[in-house]
Amino acid sequence: MPMEHEGSSTLNRRATLKGAAAGAAGMAGLSGATADAAPRQAKSVIFVFLTGGLSHHDTYDMKPDAPPEIRGEFKPVATKTPGIQISEHLPRMGKLSNTWSLLRSMETGSSGHENACHMMLTGRLDFPPGFSTKKVPSPNEWPSIPAVVTFAHRNSRTPLPPAAVLPEPSVNEVGRVRPGQYAGRLGVQWDAWHIDIAAKCTLGNGACPDCFRFEGTPFEHGSRTIFDTPVLTLPPGGNDRFNGRLRLLSGIQDQQRGLDRVASGLDRNRQQAVSVLTDPKTSSAFDVERADPAIVERYGKNKFGLSCLMARRLVEAGVRFVQVNLGKNSSWDTHRRNFVNLKDNLLPPMDLAVSALLEDLSASGLLDETLVIVSGEFGRTPKINKDAGRDHWGPCNTMLFAGGGVPGGRIVGSTDRLGASVTSEKVLPQNFAATVYNALGIPRDAHWIDLDSRPHHVYAGDPIRKIYG
Repeated sequence: MPMEHEGSSTLNRRATLKGAAAGAAGMAGLSGATADAAPRQAKSVIFVFLTGGLSHHDTYDMKPDAPPEIRGEFKPVATKTPGIQISEHLPRMGKLSNTWSLLRSMETGSSGHENACHMMLTGRLDFPPGFSTKKVPSPNEWPSIPAVVTFAHRNSRTPLPPAAVLPEPSVNEVGRVRPGQYAGRLGVQWDAWHIDIAAKCTLGNGACPDCFRFEGTPFEHGSRTIFDTPVLTLPPGGNDRFNGRLRLLSGIQDQQRGLDRVASGLDRNRQQAVSVLTDPKTSSAFDVERADPAIVERYGKNKFGLSCLMARRLVEAGVRFVQVNLGKNSSWDTHRRNFVNLKDNLLPPMDLAVSALLEDLSASGLLDETLVIVSGEFGRTPKINKDAGRDHWGPCNTMLFAGGGVPGGRIVGSTDRLGASVTSEKVLPQNFAATVYNALGIPRDAHWIDLDSRPHHVYAGDPIRKIYG
């Protein structure tokens, strides 16, 4: 699946791609993606995915003047930045408001988990032929953002894979994997590095081992540890395991001289696999449960905190894109007891983990070259339901951006007085993806070839320029 560069067929394909991209951008009419500020490139991106859908009303876009059935139980409090208020249950993030900015105008094209996850995680609102939410992963999905990053940086000379996803896939409570997390139409050999390391806790939600059930019923973490030995899926090569790679390489090296070029390519795979397992920086990235106790305490000795610590260490080791799934799909899906579960089980560990991540990146000088993004796949309903919860809400959502050239202490975009719809600077998932691609230096004319030899433009929209000032 190489990039195409020459020939009349390539030029025709590129013209088609550019025309389609221009048409899509014109139809979208995205004011938030066309401001003057130029996005900056970053060395790395960390995407903290609040799988299940964070309530924007109760965190970053509160409506204190709305009726009680809209505004909810939490109070907005002042942050370090004059004029910016967020939830009282995010005190640490409030003290760091000079390092982050909020985009309150993301609109996901669906209020269903499966479709919204596919949209956010791939950066596309459309679906490929044969797409189904029933069979995942599938070649009938668009490639995930980390898969595209893996493909785009396939010629990188760094020993580690370009993109990683941790600590487990986004799944629902019956174990069904949400779409949009794998390489799909791009081909399994370009799957990102999936680090499935979270100890299995089948029915638990949230920051294990401090698990909870939405109903408030008693529940205990299903393992003696937070993380297990990682399952390392190294690109390129799909699900091949380390030992299989070495055996394959040995066999090829015994073949005729005409395969020298292939063997050379596989030797780089072997070097990558060896480095993943033996490089001190990489091995220490996984051994987070036994990190310095003071560091663990700052991040939180739970799945949220240690996942963010692992992300920081992988970025320090050279990984370009790290997606951190904070919880399984149901963790932020607060249909019931929204305020109790946010206050007691979800916001405190998230506040601790993300604030520690930002503080450490800033102290080490890495924040300026690392773009950190925090978001779920959609927001939640303005009106509180009969179970004291909020349901799915695709029309608007708040995203947090920090580092990578994004100035802190700013609000971009707005919603109406009920937090129900975007009123200015609307952006869509394709703009989020374009922001990531631009930050990582992927060229605007880059494209990929699908399993049926059809070309696709990497960019389906423009970067979100206004977050850069």
